[in-house]
Parts: sequence; structure tokens; C-alpha cells
Amino acid sequence: MRQHGANVFELASQYGFPLQDIRDFSSNISPYGPPKKAMTQLKNNLHLVTTYPDPSYQALTQSITEYIGVDARQIVLSSGTTPLLKEAIQLLHPRHALLLEPCYSEYAYELKRLGISISIFPLKAENNFEIDVEALISLLKEQKIDFLVFANPNNPTGSIVTREAIKKILIETSTFILVDETYNEFTDPSLYSAIELVHSFEQLLVVRGVSKFYACPGIRLGYGVTGNYSLLKCLKANSTLWEINIFADVMGQSLYSDRGYQMETREKTAEERLYMMERLSRLDGLRVFPSAGNFILCRLENGYKAEELREHLLKEALVIRDCSSFEHLTASDFRFCLLSHADNVKLADAIESFLLDKAKEV
Repeated sequence: MRQHGANVFELASQYGFPLQDIRDFSSNISPYGPPKKAMTQLKNNLHLVTTYPDPSYQALTQSITEYIGVDARQIVLSSGTTPLLKEAIQLLHPRHALLLEPCYSEYAYELKRLGISISIFPLKAENNFEIDVEALISLLKEQKIDFLVFANPNNPTGSIVTREAIKKILIETSTFILVDETYNEFTDPSLYSAIELVHSFEQLLVVRGVSKFYACPGIRLGYGVTGNYSLLKCLKANSTLWEINIFADVMGQSLYSDRGYQMETREKTAEERLYMMERLSRLDGLRVFPSAGNFILCRLENGYKAEELREHLLKEALVIRDCSSFEHLTASDFRFCLLSHADNVKLADAIESFLLDKAKEV
């Protein structure tokens, strides 16, 4: 079984913690949700459990179109982003794909499962894992890459590219680009979202979900946006009738129309990200990489291992992600997401305590 992040149920049993005492910094889920309005909407409509959803999902689709500013015909719904990624890759079935490493492991899994050739464009720590767009374009042309998939911001590095940079790639290559915007709503979408580009480019698919930004992984809801109507037709034809359950439909209508929640979440995330980056950057023995997401990648120095830090933090019921399993990262790399300010302070204190203890051992 493939697993992403920690299994908090297993950790609670292993370490004897009450489940509610564990602070999971490994999952990248927003601590501010689900939004109260959406929860109220759900509670007020629990009686709909006896009702089939509207198979056309008109109200849900309308909420999304008003949120992102595209035509309803350019949207395809899905039970999360991963099924949509899987389906799109199967339908496009590229000859030669390119991945920006390190990245979300499901991209490589789906490509390898279909026997698709994969090349790697490594993101380098010395450049803060930023994408060299000119070098990327050159590689796409040289190797005749017909499919590029990446998250923006990237997971686990937090690095990001602007919409203008994505537009440049689309103009200068014929590569089909799949942009995973799972974490994009934590940033400024007016600068970084590629959705606006679907009006001008057919070789683009953008996918989003509600698991991270809206803290609703349990309802399994996502959507894709593209101006490629041939691809849209195939994606919709392959979808399952009533694929979106009635409660995902009801909650989704509220989620996408809640402008107050969206703005507040972005502002709070920016504040906590700045606090943690400034606080941790002052610590000896730790390198903090710039991030545009709701998570931060760090590298322990002086030969310290992330596994050792993870075990140290688990004693205080704090769970981080050891990133040694990611391609092109090291045994000293770890990632944590942003939680409440009090939880973030507790994590920063515990990391500082670990580094001070290690320094005394020298």
C-alpha cells in the first residue's frame, strides 16, 4: 500500500498518545478548516443521504466557474485530484514525459505503470529548488518531451513558478502541461495560477482539490480545467455516474463561494510561514528553503539525520515528514506543514532543543 505522510492512528497506538494530542505536521492540511459555512451547509442537508446527486452537478459547477472565471464547459469534476491525474495520463498516453524532481511520487507511479518513458529535470538545493525556465524549455525541445507534469507550488520543496513563466513554456514548446495546483490557493492565484491560460492554450490541464486548502480530504472532491475540448469529452465520458457523492456536492457549493474563508486562510498561512521561516533560519545547524506553500522544507546540517529529528519530536507527539524517500533529497531533509500558531511555536521550540542538544555532543 502506498502511503503519503504519517499514519496518526498507528503512531497513537505505538507511542501511547491520545489521538487528539498528536500534532501532524506531515499531512499539509490547512488547520483553519473546514469552513464553518460549509460545515453548517452539510449539517443542514444530512437528510439528503437518501437522495441521488444531480448527475450534471449544475450548482457545484456554477460555484467553481464563478470562483475561477472559466466557462462551465471547460471544467471536469472528479473524486479528488489523483484520479483525475491518473485518468488524464491514461488518455493522453504520452511517449516521453518529464518530471521536476523532487516531486509528488504519484506522478512517476502512474507514468511507470503505463510504461511511459520518463526524463528528470532536477531541482537543485543550491538554487533553492527554483525552476530554471530557460533550461527547462531547452530540455523539453532537445528531448522532444510531449508531457510535463508538476505541482505549483511544488511538493515537497515549496518552490513556485509564475503564470507568465508557464505561459512562456506553452508558447515556446508543443509539450502538453499538466499543472497540479493542490497548494496554489495558499499563494496569490492571480500571479501563480495557470487556469487563466486555458483560454489560449489547448495543451494545458490544471487540476485542484479540496483536501489541503479547504481541509476536506474526506469528501474526495476535485476538478480539472482545460481548453482542450477533445480531452474534456474523453474525461467526462470515462467518469462514473454520480462519481461525486451528495455531501461533496453540497459542501463544494459552499467551499468555492466562501470568499472570506479563502482570503483569511491565505493571510494566516502567509503570517505563519513568515514566522517559521524567520524563526528557524536563525538556528545553527539548519537550512530553511524558501516556500510559497503551506509547508516548509528544511535540511539539517553537520551530518544530522531527519530520521533522528523525527524520533526526537515524536516523544512530544509532533510528527514531521522525513523526506529521505524523495528522489533528489537527502537523509537530512525534512518537511513540515503549518498548523496553528501555538503548534508552530511548539514545533520550532522542539527543533531548536534538538539542535542545541546535538551541538553539546560535539
